[in-house]
Amino acid sequence: MSAATRAGRPAPGAGAAPATRASSPEPDRRVLARALRDTGVRPWPVIRAVLAGTMALGSAVGLAATAAWLIARAAQMPSPADIALAATVVRFFGISRGLFRYLERLASHDTALRGVVELRERAYDRLAASGARTVLGLRRGDLVARMGADLDAVGDAVVRALIPVGVAVTVSTIAVAIVGVITPVAGVALAACLLLAAVVPAVLTHRSARIAAVAGTRARAEVTATALSAMDGAAEHRVWGETRAAASALEDADRDAEHAQELAARPAALAAGSQALFSGLALIALVAIAILAVQSGELGGPLAAVVALLPLAAFEAVDAVPAAAMQYHRSAAAARRLSAFDGAGAGSDADRHRASSTLDLDGLRAAWPGMEPTRPVTATVRPGEVLAVIGRSGVGKTTLLTTLAGALEPASGSVRLDGEPAGEADTGVVAAMTAEDAHVFGTTVLENLRVARGDVSEAQAWDALDLVGLAPWVRGLPDGLETEVGPGGHSVSGGERRRLLLARAALSPAPVQLIDEPAEHLDDDGATALRAMVARWRGQGRTVVLVTHDHSLLDVADQVVDLD
Repeated sequence: MSAATRAGRPAPGAGAAPATRASSPEPDRRVLARALRDTGVRPWPVIRAVLAGTMALGSAVGLAATAAWLIARAAQMPSPADIALAATVVRFFGISRGLFRYLERLASHDTALRGVVELRERAYDRLAASGARTVLGLRRGDLVARMGADLDAVGDAVVRALIPVGVAVTVSTIAVAIVGVITPVAGVALAACLLLAAVVPAVLTHRSARIAAVAGTRARAEVTATALSAMDGAAEHRVWGETRAAASALEDADRDAEHAQELAARPAALAAGSQALFSGLALIALVAIAILAVQSGELGGPLAAVVALLPLAAFEAVDAVPAAAMQYHRSAAAARRLSAFDGAGAGSDADRHRASSTLDLDGLRAAWPGMEPTRPVTATVRPGEVLAVIGRSGVGKTTLLTTLAGALEPASGSVRLDGEPAGEADTGVVAAMTAEDAHVFGTTVLENLRVARGDVSEAQAWDALDLVGLAPWVRGLPDGLETEVGPGGHSVSGGERRRLLLARAALSPAPVQLIDEPAEHLDDDGATALRAMVARWRGQGRTVVLVTHDHSLLDVADQVVDLD
Protein backbone atom coordinates (compact mmCIF):
# COMPACT_ATOMS: atom_id res chain seq x y z
CA MET A 1 0.00 0.00 0.00
CA SER A 2 1.57 3.29 -1.06
CA ALA A 3 1.65 6.48 0.92
CA ALA A 4 -0.71 8.03 -1.59
CA THR A 5 -3.26 5.28 -1.06
CA ARG A 6 -3.06 5.49 2.72
CA ALA A 7 -3.52 9.25 2.52
CA GLY A 8 -6.77 8.97 0.61
CA ARG A 9 -5.54 9.27 -2.94
CA PRO A 10 -6.07 6.26 -5.18
CA ALA A 11 -3.07 4.35 -6.36
CA PRO A 12 -2.14 5.69 -9.81
CA GLY A 13 -4.25 4.12 -12.41
CA ALA A 14 -6.52 2.48 -9.84
CA GLY A 15 -9.20 5.08 -9.60
CA ALA A 16 -7.83 8.43 -10.63
CA ALA A 17 -9.50 9.62 -13.76
CA PRO A 18 -7.01 9.94 -16.56
CA ALA A 19 -6.42 13.53 -17.38
CA THR A 20 -6.02 12.99 -21.06
CA ARG A 21 -8.55 14.56 -23.35
CA ALA A 22 -11.60 12.70 -24.50
CA SER A 23 -11.13 10.80 -27.72
CA SER A 24 -10.29 13.30 -30.39
CA PRO A 25 -12.26 13.12 -33.63
CA GLU A 26 -9.10 14.06 -35.48
CA PRO A 27 -7.75 11.31 -37.75
CA ASP A 28 -4.33 9.89 -37.04
CA ARG A 29 -2.72 11.69 -39.96
CA ARG A 30 -3.63 15.12 -38.55
CA VAL A 31 -2.47 14.28 -35.05
CA LEU A 32 0.84 12.96 -36.37
CA ALA A 33 1.22 15.85 -38.83
CA ARG A 34 0.84 18.34 -35.97
CA ALA A 35 3.44 16.48 -33.91
CA LEU A 36 5.84 16.41 -36.88
CA ARG A 37 5.37 20.15 -37.36
CA ASP A 38 6.43 20.56 -33.75
CA THR A 39 9.70 18.80 -34.55
CA GLY A 40 10.61 21.74 -36.78
CA VAL A 41 11.82 19.33 -39.49
CA ARG A 42 12.03 21.11 -42.83
CA PRO A 43 11.36 19.48 -46.21
CA TRP A 44 14.90 19.77 -47.55
CA PRO A 45 16.63 17.55 -44.93
CA VAL A 46 13.98 14.89 -45.56
CA ILE A 47 14.40 15.22 -49.33
CA ARG A 48 18.17 14.94 -48.92
CA ALA A 49 17.77 11.72 -46.93
CA VAL A 50 15.34 10.35 -49.54
CA LEU A 51 17.81 11.17 -52.32
CA ALA A 52 20.62 9.40 -50.47
CA GLY A 53 18.38 6.38 -49.88
CA THR A 54 17.34 6.42 -53.51
CA MET A 55 20.97 6.40 -54.59
CA ALA A 56 21.67 3.47 -52.23
CA LEU A 57 18.80 1.27 -53.43
CA GLY A 58 19.14 2.65 -56.94
CA SER A 59 22.68 1.33 -56.90
CA ALA A 60 21.28 -2.08 -55.99
CA VAL A 61 18.93 -1.90 -58.97
CA GLY A 62 21.76 -0.77 -61.21
CA LEU A 63 23.98 -3.54 -59.83
CA ALA A 64 21.34 -6.17 -60.58
CA ALA A 65 20.74 -4.84 -64.09
CA THR A 66 24.44 -4.56 -64.94
CA ALA A 67 25.29 -7.95 -63.44
CA ALA A 68 22.44 -9.60 -65.41
CA TRP A 69 23.65 -7.98 -68.63
CA LEU A 70 27.27 -8.94 -67.88
CA ILE A 71 26.43 -12.62 -67.22
CA ALA A 72 24.34 -12.93 -70.36
CA ARG A 73 26.81 -10.97 -72.50
CA ALA A 74 29.77 -13.03 -71.26
CA ALA A 75 28.13 -16.15 -72.67
CA GLN A 76 28.34 -14.54 -76.14
CA MET A 77 32.15 -14.23 -75.99
CA PRO A 78 32.34 -10.41 -76.39
CA SER A 79 35.49 -8.35 -76.58
CA PRO A 80 37.49 -7.97 -73.37
CA ALA A 81 36.80 -4.22 -73.41
CA ASP A 82 33.03 -4.78 -73.05
CA ILE A 83 33.56 -7.17 -70.17
CA ALA A 84 36.02 -4.81 -68.44
CA LEU A 85 33.64 -1.85 -68.75
CA ALA A 86 30.71 -3.81 -67.35
CA ALA A 87 32.85 -5.17 -64.52
CA THR A 88 33.92 -1.63 -63.63
CA VAL A 89 30.26 -0.52 -63.53
CA VAL A 90 29.43 -3.47 -61.27
CA ARG A 91 32.21 -2.43 -58.88
CA PHE A 92 30.95 1.17 -58.97
CA PHE A 93 27.40 0.19 -58.03
CA GLY A 94 28.66 -2.23 -55.37
CA ILE A 95 30.76 0.47 -53.67
CA SER A 96 28.24 3.27 -54.12
CA ARG A 97 25.46 1.21 -52.55
CA GLY A 98 27.32 1.01 -49.21
CA LEU A 99 28.46 4.63 -49.43
CA PHE A 100 25.03 6.06 -50.12
CA ARG A 101 23.47 3.79 -47.49
CA TYR A 102 25.81 5.34 -44.94
CA LEU A 103 24.99 8.85 -46.17
CA GLU A 104 21.26 8.07 -46.03
CA ARG A 105 21.50 6.83 -42.44
CA LEU A 106 23.57 9.86 -41.52
CA ALA A 107 21.11 12.31 -43.09
CA SER A 108 17.93 10.62 -41.83
CA HIS A 109 19.08 10.13 -38.25
CA ASP A 110 20.52 13.63 -38.06
CA THR A 111 17.16 15.00 -39.23
CA ALA A 112 15.15 12.84 -36.85
CA LEU A 113 17.34 13.45 -33.80
CA ARG A 114 17.33 17.21 -34.31
CA GLY A 115 13.56 17.04 -34.68
CA VAL A 116 13.17 15.03 -31.47
CA VAL A 117 15.27 17.57 -29.57
CA GLU A 118 12.98 20.35 -30.79
CA LEU A 119 9.87 18.28 -30.05
CA ARG A 120 11.10 17.40 -26.57
CA GLU A 121 11.68 21.07 -25.79
CA ARG A 122 8.17 21.99 -26.92
CA ALA A 123 6.67 19.03 -25.07
CA TYR A 124 8.32 20.14 -21.83
CA ASP A 125 7.02 23.67 -22.38
CA ARG A 126 3.50 22.31 -22.87
CA LEU A 127 3.83 20.04 -19.86
CA ALA A 128 4.90 23.00 -17.73
CA ALA A 129 2.00 25.07 -19.04
CA SER A 130 -0.61 22.32 -18.76
CA GLY A 131 -2.95 22.33 -15.81
CA ALA A 132 -2.16 20.47 -12.61
CA ARG A 133 -5.18 18.22 -13.13
CA THR A 134 -3.64 16.98 -16.36
CA VAL A 135 -0.37 16.08 -14.66
CA LEU A 136 -1.88 14.64 -11.48
CA GLY A 137 -4.03 12.28 -13.54
CA LEU A 138 -0.87 10.64 -14.87
CA ARG A 139 1.48 8.31 -13.05
CA ARG A 140 5.09 9.34 -12.81
CA GLY A 141 6.07 6.37 -14.96
CA ASP A 142 3.50 7.35 -17.57
CA LEU A 143 5.04 10.82 -17.71
CA VAL A 144 8.45 9.22 -18.20
CA ALA A 145 7.04 7.08 -21.02
CA ARG A 146 5.41 10.04 -22.76
CA MET A 147 8.45 12.27 -22.45
CA GLY A 148 10.76 9.44 -23.52
CA ALA A 149 9.51 6.58 -25.67
CA ASP A 150 6.55 8.48 -27.14
CA LEU A 151 8.73 11.40 -28.23
CA ASP A 152 11.19 8.95 -29.80
CA ALA A 153 8.32 7.19 -31.58
CA VAL A 154 7.26 10.47 -33.21
CA GLY A 155 10.84 10.99 -34.37
CA ASP A 156 10.90 7.46 -35.75
CA ALA A 157 8.09 8.46 -38.12
CA VAL A 158 10.69 10.37 -40.11
CA VAL A 159 13.33 7.62 -40.22
CA ARG A 160 11.08 4.56 -40.44
CA ALA A 161 7.99 5.85 -42.25
CA LEU A 162 8.41 9.01 -44.33
CA ILE A 163 11.87 8.37 -45.73
CA PRO A 164 11.37 4.63 -46.55
CA VAL A 165 8.13 5.40 -48.38
CA GLY A 166 9.80 8.22 -50.32
CA VAL A 167 12.68 5.92 -51.26
CA ALA A 168 10.26 3.16 -52.29
CA VAL A 169 8.43 5.54 -54.64
CA THR A 170 11.56 6.89 -56.32
CA VAL A 171 13.38 3.56 -56.65
CA SER A 172 10.26 1.81 -57.96
CA THR A 173 9.86 4.57 -60.53
CA ILE A 174 13.49 4.14 -61.62
CA ALA A 175 13.15 0.36 -61.91
CA VAL A 176 9.91 0.63 -63.90
CA ALA A 177 11.51 3.23 -66.17
CA ILE A 178 14.51 0.99 -66.90
CA VAL A 179 12.35 -2.04 -67.71
CA GLY A 180 9.80 0.10 -69.58
CA VAL A 181 12.47 1.50 -71.88
CA ILE A 182 13.56 -2.03 -72.77
CA THR A 183 10.02 -3.36 -73.24
CA PRO A 184 6.88 -1.37 -72.31
CA VAL A 185 4.82 -4.48 -71.52
CA ALA A 186 7.34 -5.61 -68.92
CA GLY A 187 7.38 -2.08 -67.46
CA VAL A 188 3.60 -2.14 -67.02
CA ALA A 189 3.72 -5.60 -65.43
CA LEU A 190 6.48 -4.57 -63.01
CA ALA A 191 4.65 -1.35 -62.10
CA ALA A 192 1.45 -3.28 -61.37
CA CYS A 193 3.23 -5.82 -59.18
CA LEU A 194 5.16 -3.15 -57.28
CA LEU A 195 1.97 -1.19 -56.68
CA LEU A 196 0.16 -4.29 -55.46
CA ALA A 197 3.09 -5.23 -53.20
CA ALA A 198 2.99 -1.78 -51.63
CA VAL A 199 -0.76 -1.22 -51.34
CA VAL A 200 -2.31 -4.64 -50.72
CA PRO A 201 -0.32 -5.45 -47.52
CA ALA A 202 -1.10 -1.99 -46.14
CA VAL A 203 -4.81 -2.40 -46.89
CA LEU A 204 -4.98 -5.93 -45.52
CA THR A 205 -3.18 -5.06 -42.31
CA HIS A 206 -4.45 -1.50 -41.77
CA ARG A 207 -6.89 -2.25 -38.96
CA SER A 208 -4.83 -4.94 -37.23
CA ALA A 209 -1.65 -2.87 -37.56
CA ARG A 210 -3.38 0.12 -35.98
CA ILE A 211 -4.73 -1.98 -33.10
CA ALA A 212 -1.33 -3.58 -32.56
CA ALA A 213 0.48 -0.23 -32.67
CA VAL A 214 -1.88 1.39 -30.16
CA ALA A 215 -1.76 -1.66 -27.89
CA GLY A 216 2.03 -1.79 -28.12
CA THR A 217 2.41 1.90 -27.29
CA ARG A 218 0.15 1.59 -24.27
CA ALA A 219 1.73 -1.66 -23.14
CA ARG A 220 5.26 -0.26 -23.25
CA ALA A 221 4.12 2.81 -21.32
CA GLU A 222 2.42 0.56 -18.75
CA VAL A 223 5.62 -1.44 -18.25
CA THR A 224 7.57 1.78 -17.70
CA ALA A 225 4.96 3.19 -15.31
CA THR A 226 4.62 -0.02 -13.31
CA ALA A 227 8.37 -0.57 -13.06
CA LEU A 228 9.01 2.99 -11.89
CA SER A 229 6.15 2.77 -9.40
CA ALA A 230 7.56 -0.48 -8.02
CA MET A 231 11.04 1.04 -7.64
CA ASP A 232 9.79 4.29 -6.10
CA GLY A 233 7.67 2.45 -3.54
CA ALA A 234 10.07 -0.44 -2.90
CA ALA A 235 10.63 0.47 0.75
CA GLU A 236 6.91 0.89 1.43
CA HIS A 237 6.12 -2.36 -0.37
CA ARG A 238 8.49 -4.21 1.96
CA VAL A 239 7.01 -2.56 5.05
CA TRP A 240 3.42 -3.28 4.03
CA GLY A 241 4.12 -6.71 2.56
CA GLU A 242 3.13 -5.62 -0.95
CA THR A 243 6.33 -6.66 -2.73
CA ARG A 244 4.73 -9.72 -4.32
CA ALA A 245 1.74 -7.67 -5.47
CA ALA A 246 4.04 -5.07 -7.08
CA ALA A 247 6.03 -7.80 -8.82
CA SER A 248 2.79 -9.40 -10.01
CA ALA A 249 1.60 -6.09 -11.45
CA LEU A 250 4.89 -5.75 -13.34
CA GLU A 251 4.58 -9.31 -14.64
CA ASP A 252 1.05 -8.55 -15.88
CA ALA A 253 2.27 -5.41 -17.63
CA ASP A 254 5.13 -7.32 -19.25
CA ARG A 255 2.69 -10.03 -20.35
CA ASP A 256 0.49 -7.40 -21.98
CA ALA A 257 3.55 -6.01 -23.76
CA GLU A 258 4.39 -9.48 -25.08
CA HIS A 259 0.80 -9.90 -26.26
CA ALA A 260 1.04 -6.55 -28.07
CA GLN A 261 4.18 -7.81 -29.82
CA GLU A 262 2.27 -10.89 -30.92
CA LEU A 263 -0.52 -8.68 -32.27
CA ALA A 264 2.07 -6.75 -34.27
CA ALA A 265 3.60 -9.98 -35.60
CA ARG A 266 0.37 -11.06 -37.29
CA PRO A 267 -0.03 -8.12 -39.68
CA ALA A 268 3.72 -8.14 -40.28
CA ALA A 269 3.59 -11.82 -41.28
CA LEU A 270 0.59 -11.23 -43.55
CA ALA A 271 2.34 -8.29 -45.19
CA ALA A 272 5.55 -10.27 -45.73
CA GLY A 273 3.61 -13.17 -47.22
CA SER A 274 1.66 -11.00 -49.64
CA GLN A 275 4.83 -9.20 -50.69
CA ALA A 276 6.56 -12.50 -51.39
CA LEU A 277 3.56 -13.49 -53.47
CA PHE A 278 3.64 -10.36 -55.63
CA SER A 279 7.41 -10.48 -55.91
CA GLY A 280 7.18 -14.04 -57.20
CA LEU A 281 4.39 -13.11 -59.62
CA ALA A 282 6.49 -10.23 -60.95
CA LEU A 283 9.49 -12.51 -61.45
CA ILE A 284 7.40 -15.13 -63.29
CA ALA A 285 5.66 -12.52 -65.43
CA LEU A 286 8.85 -10.73 -66.45
CA VAL A 287 10.70 -13.97 -67.16
CA ALA A 288 7.80 -15.03 -69.39
CA ILE A 289 7.74 -11.64 -71.14
CA ALA A 290 11.52 -11.76 -71.62
CA ILE A 291 11.37 -15.27 -73.10
CA LEU A 292 8.59 -14.28 -75.51
CA ALA A 293 10.49 -11.14 -76.51
CA VAL A 294 13.62 -13.19 -77.26
CA GLN A 295 11.66 -15.74 -79.23
CA SER A 296 10.01 -13.00 -81.30
CA GLY A 297 13.36 -11.32 -81.91
CA GLU A 298 12.43 -8.11 -80.11
CA LEU A 299 15.18 -8.51 -77.48
CA GLY A 300 18.63 -9.96 -77.33
CA GLY A 301 19.78 -12.28 -74.57
CA PRO A 302 21.56 -9.65 -72.38
CA LEU A 303 18.59 -7.25 -72.31
CA ALA A 304 16.19 -10.13 -71.67
CA ALA A 305 18.31 -11.09 -68.64
CA VAL A 306 18.02 -7.50 -67.37
CA VAL A 307 14.23 -7.62 -67.70
CA ALA A 308 14.02 -11.00 -65.98
CA LEU A 309 16.30 -10.31 -63.02
CA LEU A 310 15.61 -6.63 -62.26
CA PRO A 311 12.51 -7.36 -60.09
CA LEU A 312 14.75 -9.13 -57.56
CA ALA A 313 16.33 -5.76 -56.69
CA ALA A 314 13.32 -3.55 -57.38
CA PHE A 315 11.23 -5.17 -54.63
CA GLU A 316 13.85 -4.40 -52.00
CA ALA A 317 12.53 -0.84 -51.76
CA VAL A 318 8.89 -1.91 -51.52
CA ASP A 319 9.72 -4.39 -48.75
CA ALA A 320 10.02 -1.45 -46.32
CA VAL A 321 6.47 -0.18 -46.93
CA PRO A 322 4.59 -2.50 -44.48
CA ALA A 323 7.04 -1.69 -41.70
CA ALA A 324 6.60 1.98 -42.55
CA ALA A 325 2.82 1.58 -42.25
CA MET A 326 3.21 -0.06 -38.84
CA GLN A 327 5.53 2.73 -37.72
CA TYR A 328 3.00 5.29 -38.95
CA HIS A 329 0.34 3.85 -36.64
CA ARG A 330 2.80 3.55 -33.76
CA SER A 331 3.94 7.16 -34.16
CA ALA A 332 0.35 8.38 -34.48
CA ALA A 333 -0.57 6.60 -31.22
CA ALA A 334 2.41 8.22 -29.49
CA ALA A 335 1.50 11.64 -30.91
CA ARG A 336 -2.05 11.26 -29.62
CA ARG A 337 -0.75 10.48 -26.11
CA LEU A 338 1.47 13.55 -26.25
CA SER A 339 -1.50 15.68 -27.30
CA ALA A 340 -2.80 15.30 -23.72
CA PHE A 341 -0.56 18.24 -22.86
CA ASP A 342 -2.11 20.51 -25.49
CA GLY A 343 -4.61 23.09 -24.40
CA ALA A 344 -4.98 26.36 -22.58
CA GLY A 345 -2.57 25.52 -19.78
CA ALA A 346 -2.30 27.37 -16.54
CA GLY A 347 -2.17 30.87 -17.94
CA SER A 348 0.03 33.73 -16.87
CA ASP A 349 1.58 33.59 -13.41
CA ALA A 350 1.77 37.36 -13.31
CA ASP A 351 -2.00 37.70 -13.74
CA ARG A 352 -2.74 35.44 -10.76
CA HIS A 353 0.01 36.23 -8.30
CA ARG A 354 -1.24 37.95 -5.16
CA ALA A 355 0.55 39.19 -2.07
CA SER A 356 -2.06 37.53 0.16
CA SER A 357 -5.23 35.52 -0.16
CA THR A 358 -8.19 34.46 1.96
CA LEU A 359 -9.17 30.82 1.71
CA ASP A 360 -12.90 30.03 2.06
CA LEU A 361 -14.21 26.46 2.41
CA ASP A 362 -17.98 26.09 2.18
CA GLY A 363 -19.28 22.58 2.77
CA LEU A 364 -16.26 21.25 0.90
CA ARG A 365 -16.07 17.50 0.35
CA ALA A 366 -13.05 16.11 -1.48
CA ALA A 367 -12.57 12.81 -3.29
CA TRP A 368 -10.73 11.25 -6.18
CA PRO A 369 -13.09 9.74 -8.77
CA GLY A 370 -14.64 6.51 -7.54
CA MET A 371 -13.77 7.14 -3.87
CA GLU A 372 -15.84 8.06 -0.83
CA PRO A 373 -15.81 11.85 -0.28
CA THR A 374 -14.54 13.36 2.95
CA ARG A 375 -16.93 14.82 5.48
CA PRO A 376 -17.96 18.42 4.62
CA VAL A 377 -15.61 21.14 5.81
CA THR A 378 -16.53 24.78 6.32
CA ALA A 379 -13.84 27.25 7.36
CA THR A 380 -12.34 30.62 6.53
CA VAL A 381 -8.56 31.08 6.72
CA ARG A 382 -7.40 34.68 6.43
CA PRO A 383 -3.89 35.94 5.64
CA GLY A 384 -1.60 35.30 8.60
CA GLU A 385 -3.75 32.44 9.92
CA VAL A 386 -3.08 28.71 10.13
CA LEU A 387 -5.58 25.88 9.62
CA ALA A 388 -4.64 22.39 10.79
CA VAL A 389 -6.31 19.29 9.29
CA ILE A 390 -6.15 16.05 11.26
CA GLY A 391 -7.67 12.59 10.94
CA ARG A 392 -6.82 8.94 10.62
CA SER A 393 -4.85 7.53 7.70
CA GLY A 394 -6.93 7.13 4.56
CA VAL A 395 -9.65 9.56 5.62
CA GLY A 396 -8.80 11.98 2.79
CA LYS A 397 -6.54 14.65 4.28
CA THR A 398 -4.17 14.74 1.31
CA THR A 399 -7.13 14.64 -1.08
CA LEU A 400 -8.59 17.67 0.69
CA LEU A 401 -5.26 19.48 0.44
CA THR A 402 -5.07 18.70 -3.30
CA THR A 403 -8.56 20.15 -3.73
CA LEU A 404 -7.59 23.32 -1.82
CA ALA A 405 -4.69 23.71 -4.25
CA GLY A 406 -7.15 23.77 -7.16
CA ALA A 407 -5.69 20.60 -8.66
CA LEU A 408 -8.80 18.51 -8.02
CA GLU A 409 -12.46 19.37 -8.50
CA PRO A 410 -14.49 19.40 -5.25
CA ALA A 411 -16.79 16.40 -4.86
CA SER A 412 -19.31 18.89 -3.45
CA GLY A 413 -19.26 22.33 -1.86
CA SER A 414 -16.71 24.92 -2.89
CA VAL A 415 -13.28 26.32 -2.19
CA ARG A 416 -12.60 29.98 -2.98
CA LEU A 417 -9.54 32.18 -3.04
CA ASP A 418 -10.44 35.82 -2.39
CA GLY A 419 -14.02 35.05 -3.36
CA GLU A 420 -13.14 33.32 -6.65
CA PRO A 421 -13.41 29.55 -7.20
CA ALA A 422 -10.03 27.89 -6.89
CA GLY A 423 -8.88 26.22 -10.11
CA GLU A 424 -5.84 24.60 -11.62
CA ALA A 425 -4.64 28.02 -12.81
CA ASP A 426 -4.04 28.84 -9.12
CA THR A 427 -2.02 25.69 -8.43
CA GLY A 428 1.57 26.59 -7.67
CA VAL A 429 0.86 30.29 -8.27
CA VAL A 430 -1.65 31.35 -5.61
CA ALA A 431 -1.75 28.05 -3.71
CA ALA A 432 1.45 26.00 -3.43
CA MET A 433 1.26 22.44 -2.11
CA THR A 434 4.18 20.53 -0.62
CA ALA A 435 3.15 16.88 -0.72
CA GLU A 436 4.40 14.30 1.75
CA ASP A 437 6.10 12.46 -1.13
CA ALA A 438 7.21 15.61 -3.02
CA HIS A 439 10.07 14.76 -5.35
CA VAL A 440 13.70 15.53 -4.65
CA PHE A 441 15.41 15.71 -8.03
CA GLY A 442 18.73 14.18 -8.96
CA THR A 443 20.53 17.51 -9.13
CA THR A 444 22.19 20.04 -6.81
CA VAL A 445 20.75 21.27 -3.54
CA LEU A 446 20.42 24.77 -5.04
CA GLU A 447 18.53 23.56 -8.09
CA ASN A 448 16.21 21.54 -5.86
CA LEU A 449 15.39 24.75 -4.01
CA ARG A 450 14.84 26.59 -7.29
CA VAL A 451 11.94 24.27 -8.04
CA ALA A 452 9.91 26.69 -5.90
CA ARG A 453 11.19 29.78 -7.72
CA GLY A 454 13.62 29.79 -10.61
CA ASP A 455 15.42 33.01 -9.63
CA VAL A 456 16.45 31.98 -6.11
CA SER A 457 19.91 33.37 -5.32
CA GLU A 458 22.50 31.64 -3.18
CA ALA A 459 21.90 34.14 -0.37
CA GLN A 460 18.16 33.41 -0.43
CA ALA A 461 18.87 29.68 -0.50
CA TRP A 462 21.11 29.93 2.59
CA ASP A 463 18.47 32.00 4.36
CA ALA A 464 15.82 29.30 3.74
CA LEU A 465 18.22 26.55 4.83
CA ASP A 466 19.02 28.47 8.02
CA LEU A 467 15.31 28.83 8.70
CA VAL A 468 14.72 25.06 8.61
CA GLY A 469 17.98 24.22 10.37
CA LEU A 470 19.59 22.54 7.38
CA ALA A 471 22.39 25.04 6.71
CA PRO A 472 25.04 23.27 8.87
CA TRP A 473 24.43 20.01 7.04
CA VAL A 474 24.70 21.67 3.61
CA ARG A 475 27.90 23.50 4.62
CA GLY A 476 29.37 20.12 5.51
CA LEU A 477 28.68 18.70 2.05
CA PRO A 478 31.62 18.43 -0.39
CA ASP A 479 30.37 21.20 -2.70
CA GLY A 480 27.87 22.98 -0.46
CA LEU A 481 24.88 24.18 -2.44
CA GLU A 482 26.35 22.65 -5.59
CA THR A 483 26.40 19.14 -4.12
CA GLU A 484 24.22 16.74 -6.07
CA VAL A 485 21.68 14.63 -4.23
CA GLY A 486 20.24 11.40 -5.56
CA PRO A 487 16.96 11.21 -7.50
CA GLY A 488 14.04 10.94 -5.10
CA GLY A 489 16.28 12.07 -2.26
CA HIS A 490 17.68 8.57 -1.72
CA SER A 491 21.11 9.92 -0.80
CA VAL A 492 19.76 11.95 2.16
CA SER A 493 18.04 10.88 5.35
CA GLY A 494 14.31 11.22 5.90
CA GLY A 495 14.75 14.24 8.15
CA GLU A 496 17.14 15.98 5.77
CA ARG A 497 14.77 15.31 2.88
CA ARG A 498 11.82 16.78 4.82
CA ARG A 499 13.78 19.90 5.79
CA LEU A 500 14.91 20.35 2.18
CA LEU A 501 11.27 20.25 1.07
CA LEU A 502 10.31 22.74 3.79
CA ALA A 503 13.11 25.08 2.66
CA ARG A 504 11.75 24.81 -0.87
CA ALA A 505 8.28 25.74 0.43
CA ALA A 506 9.74 28.70 2.35
CA LEU A 507 11.09 30.10 -0.94
CA SER A 508 7.75 29.82 -2.75
CA PRO A 509 6.12 33.20 -3.46
CA ALA A 510 2.60 31.72 -3.33
CA PRO A 511 0.43 33.46 -0.66
CA VAL A 512 -1.32 30.20 0.27
CA GLN A 513 0.94 27.42 1.57
CA LEU A 514 -0.44 23.86 1.83
CA ILE A 515 1.89 21.44 3.64
CA ASP A 516 1.27 17.70 3.93
CA GLU A 517 2.77 16.07 7.05
CA PRO A 518 5.42 18.75 7.66
CA ALA A 519 6.70 17.09 10.87
CA GLU A 520 7.30 13.70 9.24
CA HIS A 521 10.81 12.37 10.15
CA LEU A 522 11.68 15.57 12.05
CA ASP A 523 13.45 15.51 15.41
CA ASP A 524 12.93 18.12 18.14
CA ASP A 525 15.25 20.60 16.43
CA GLY A 526 13.41 20.06 13.16
CA ALA A 527 10.05 20.66 14.85
CA THR A 528 11.41 23.89 16.31
CA ALA A 529 12.55 24.97 12.83
CA LEU A 530 9.10 24.15 11.44
CA ARG A 531 7.47 26.38 14.06
CA ALA A 532 9.87 29.18 13.11
CA MET A 533 8.92 28.83 9.45
CA VAL A 534 5.20 28.95 10.25
CA ALA A 535 5.83 32.05 12.38
CA ARG A 536 7.61 33.72 9.46
CA TRP A 537 4.69 32.90 7.17
CA ARG A 538 2.34 34.48 9.69
CA GLY A 539 4.45 37.62 9.69
CA GLN A 540 4.41 37.72 5.90
CA GLY A 541 0.61 37.46 5.83
CA ARG A 542 0.59 33.99 4.26
CA THR A 543 -2.40 31.68 4.53
CA VAL A 544 -1.25 28.30 5.83
CA VAL A 545 -2.93 24.88 5.90
CA LEU A 546 -1.13 22.00 7.63
CA VAL A 547 -2.14 18.34 7.32
CA THR A 548 -0.61 16.42 10.21
CA HIS A 549 -0.79 13.36 12.43
CA ASP A 550 1.37 15.14 15.03
CA HIS A 551 -1.07 16.74 17.49
CA SER A 552 1.79 18.54 19.22
CA LEU A 553 1.79 20.96 16.29
CA LEU A 554 -1.81 22.01 16.82
CA ASP A 555 -0.80 24.87 19.11
CA VAL A 556 0.47 26.77 16.03
CA ALA A 557 -2.98 26.59 14.41
CA ASP A 558 -5.81 29.12 14.71
CA GLN A 559 -8.35 26.48 13.63
CA VAL A 560 -8.37 22.68 13.60
CA VAL A 561 -10.49 20.51 11.31
CA ASP A 562 -10.86 16.84 12.26
CA LEU A 563 -11.91 14.79 9.23
CA ASP A 564 -12.89 11.93 11.54
